[in-house]
Amino acid sequence: MLRIAQDALTFDDVLLVPAHSTVLPNTADLRTRLTRDIHLNIPIVSAAMDTVTEADLAIALAQEGGIGFIHKNMSIEAQAAQVRKVKKFESGVVSDPVTVRPDMSIAEVRELTLQNGFAGYPVVSAEGELAGIITGRDVRFVQDMSKLVHEVMTEKSRLVTVKVGASRDQVEALMQQHRIEKVLVVGSSGQLTGMISAKDFQKAESKPNACKDEQGRLRVGAAVGAAPGNEARIQALVDAGLDVLLIDSSHGHSEGVLQRIRETRKAFPNLPIIGGNVATAAGALALAEAGVSAVKVGIGPGSICTTRIVTGCGVPQISAVANAVAALKELDIPVIADGGIRFSGDIAKALAAGANCVMMGSMFAGTEESPGEIELYQGRSFKSYRGMGSLGAMSKGSSDRYFQSDNAADKMVPEGIEGRVPYKGMLKAIIHQQMGGLRSAMGLTGSATIDDLRTKAEFVKISGAGIQESHVHDVTITKEAPNYRLG
Repeated sequence: MLRIAQDALTFDDVLLVPAHSTVLPNTADLRTRLTRDIHLNIPIVSAAMDTVTEADLAIALAQEGGIGFIHKNMSIEAQAAQVRKVKKFESGVVSDPVTVRPDMSIAEVRELTLQNGFAGYPVVSAEGELAGIITGRDVRFVQDMSKLVHEVMTEKSRLVTVKVGASRDQVEALMQQHRIEKVLVVGSSGQLTGMISAKDFQKAESKPNACKDEQGRLRVGAAVGAAPGNEARIQALVDAGLDVLLIDSSHGHSEGVLQRIRETRKAFPNLPIIGGNVATAAGALALAEAGVSAVKVGIGPGSICTTRIVTGCGVPQISAVANAVAALKELDIPVIADGGIRFSGDIAKALAAGANCVMMGSMFAGTEESPGEIELYQGRSFKSYRGMGSLGAMSKGSSDRYFQSDNAADKMVPEGIEGRVPYKGMLKAIIHQQMGGLRSAMGLTGSATIDDLRTKAEFVKISGAGIQESHVHDVTITKEAPNYRLG
């Protein structure tokens, strides 16, 4: 007799039931939790994939209210640098600004500017005393690159500074009065404690929904594998300012992964840690007992993932999410639904199944901010997209995610493919469409908040004819909609 655990459902097997509603889509509250302590303004996180998330996409997504996870297919130094790039993009008060010495050359300052992406640096002596500031204006027309910083900088006596704790209004008034873009923050004894940039004020005003930490910096996550020897990588990421760590594996309900989570939790008791992936209630509970702050659910639902076909293992995503959520209800540990999202309606279904947020890869692959070059094929623009279980990705460093240690391509057993997706333009346009669809779903189900959607919305199970009826039918599409693409 077959040991059938349950009948399982995925996105196309169900629809949400419309209900009486007093909720207008534009009044729906999209705020949710990533972990107990980290809140998102939209229920979206990006996948830690090498064709999806590096600093540029993480910045763009955090500005819209979500969070991105930097992939691990790079050196420790490179991944830490990606995290730092996000954390320094919009800093509020930069508490540890990059500084230069008075005896550095302009050529060295130019090199720093190319490396960091900004041109203003406080000048600090070898003894740590503030000597002045050098900005892009100071070096823009310098021809002699061997000139030293102290020859062109604005000296300390001419600097505009504020004391620790100065209000934003005070800082803006000083900037306007003196027509400057940067103000240095000094302590009671005159030592440099931080720097404030006008550009950060402008960024904050233009993106009020951004996901930020307590210091006004954009939030960012990063992924590491579960194989032994990741201690140095984790420490480097924490030192770079990481907000949340993802210990990522194709099978999170594995003793090796659980032990790695226990060790990391012991070493970093206050660090938010996400563990995954699992597809069962038992797997979710095991991760919770190991010490995770959130559980990531999804084995094989992704568009580029072949795990279910290669291994014959997996659980359809709606059932997997619902089972994990039910198991973790008393523990109050958030659940992330990872994979299988094709339309905004799938986001609504994943949340209604109990997930706190969704992780997406294919939705963001092909955006301007995703890694990789735009390719032209048969007159259309594309970008590469591959699974972290593909041969190409595993040979770059993700093989431990699939418990494979032999780096020879002919020895690997891939659980993903390499492909391409149409170029989609800016990420903010994708977010606008997806969140617009989610808002409409919340209006239709009478859900004022994400928690309402998670706990009150009801499903109906549908047939194959039902999903066929739901899609466009009996017509030829002549103009593609921005939120509806097939294939």
